Amino acid sequence: MSKADTVSTDILIIGGGPSGLATSIHLADTLKQKGLNHRILLIEKGGSIGSHILSGAVIKTDVFKSLLPDIDFNEIPFNAKVTTDSTVLLSENGSFKLPVHVPYMNNTGNYTASLGQICRFLAKKAEEKGVEIYTGFSVSEILYENGKITGAKTIDTGVDHNGKQLENFQPGTRIKAKLTIFAEGTRGSLAKQLIKKYDLEKDKNCQMYSLGVKELWSVPEGNIKPGEVYHTMGYPLNLKEFGGGFIYGLNDNKVAVGLVVGLEYEDPTFDVHDAFQAWKTNPFISKFLKGGKLVEYGAKTLPEGGYYSIPKLYTDNALIVGDSAGLVTMPALKGIHLAVTSGMLAAKTAAEALSKNDFSEKTLSQYESLMKDSVIYKEMYPVRNFRQAFSKGLLVGGLNFGTLLVTGGAGFFGKLKSHLDKDATKTLSGFKGKPFKERFKGKLDFDKVLTFDKVTDVYFSGVNHDEQQVPHVKINNPESFDAINIKQYGAPCQFFCSSEVYELHTDKNGHQELRIHAENCMHCKTCDIKAPGDGITWSVPNGGNGPDFQNM
Repeated sequence: MSKADTVSTDILIIGGGPSGLATSIHLADTLKQKGLNHRILLIEKGGSIGSHILSGAVIKTDVFKSLLPDIDFNEIPFNAKVTTDSTVLLSENGSFKLPVHVPYMNNTGNYTASLGQICRFLAKKAEEKGVEIYTGFSVSEILYENGKITGAKTIDTGVDHNGKQLENFQPGTRIKAKLTIFAEGTRGSLAKQLIKKYDLEKDKNCQMYSLGVKELWSVPEGNIKPGEVYHTMGYPLNLKEFGGGFIYGLNDNKVAVGLVVGLEYEDPTFDVHDAFQAWKTNPFISKFLKGGKLVEYGAKTLPEGGYYSIPKLYTDNALIVGDSAGLVTMPALKGIHLAVTSGMLAAKTAAEALSKNDFSEKTLSQYESLMKDSVIYKEMYPVRNFRQAFSKGLLVGGLNFGTLLVTGGAGFFGKLKSHLDKDATKTLSGFKGKPFKERFKGKLDFDKVLTFDKVTDVYFSGVNHDEQQVPHVKINNPESFDAINIKQYGAPCQFFCSSEVYELHTDKNGHQELRIHAENCMHCKTCDIKAPGDGITWSVPNGGNGPDFQNM
């Protein structure tokens, strides 16, 4: 058996998204200003920077001027400046453009972008500043000594489906670090463990999530102008479901379209991917795509619980940043500038800790103080009750939203509680609404021109996984899963999964079992969030596995 290698660094950053890269850049700059020289190591599970990055995206860009003061702003590969910004209310076949903006949803001055391209640019700048970036390495384990974090370990490779070591077995590398920064994105698998181990959600609301599915299209010239931005409300969602669609006009006759749906919906047969396809058939949407071709597809979850769902973001030798920290502001649906801000504040905290050679919780608590003086608090606190206000449906939520606007976010009832998204799902017998397929009868025969089945869409994500490895999605308790998830709920994972990882197979004797096609996985982690009962655990697969997004 091979022995695991061990490497040492001063700072270990897990994740090469906007928060992790911003941390590395600002830390390198800050250390240089202080005349200090410390090793900064950033590990990314995707095969390349950006390959696992997906966002709408319309970005508030000012923070990038602070992050990269020595760079000409025009060098940063933002796409088109927003020129038209409208909210549209949809019915099945009709549309009505609202005469005013929904509060907090104004995008004037913002830019459309491919967040993957932005991250590739940031990675190049980070490396120029001396940051060591290693892609294609999945970090699967946190290392501890005497109850404190000492770093992390990459995944063992050369292991088959049953956990048996093969001839090409290679143990993961142990990375020892003075400070480990978790920048894994939404529902980070290690951040999740960290939060549980140190009870970092004590006295906090549980996190709430939405699932966003997105397609990038190439369309004929004239279909949409660069910088045209539309957000939709209504169809295909009903008054008990939270979410909406987006249409973002990009340069070079490209358009990004997507649907974002809160995962607290009740219907166990609801399918966000298929609802997105139905959404595209509305004439207001389809006109932008007419004559066009699908270029890319992807899916991602977003943390929407808001200010009251932010866990404690520091403990001895560790910080949490970006989407792993739950830094998305609603209803603006903006998180990228907050992720970058959190990275910069984590970098400032890390630099101070390095100066003192003190990585205790007391020293790292500066991170929280800095956040409360930043745009993160300024934007998230006034809407601290927003997402919870809509838990009882759109009508009650709208009334609650009105009280929040009047009271500066407090509402009439103070801090509103949230519940786990999986707990909102009804059993098949307990759900009293119209099942999903009945609601969208006639809309789910996908023509592969405007609308696509999951298999076709997944092809356009470039997803790939090594065949020989332990499956990275695990049924936690097979016996209870069969009794609860399959028999009572009808295996909702076959519907909520946006990339057809889960298949409910029924044999000739009527016996049902779940078949898992982990090779299709988009790494959105919806299964880890929404599966009822004991549920499903998502963990990292081999490094470099997963989607291969180019411009998402």
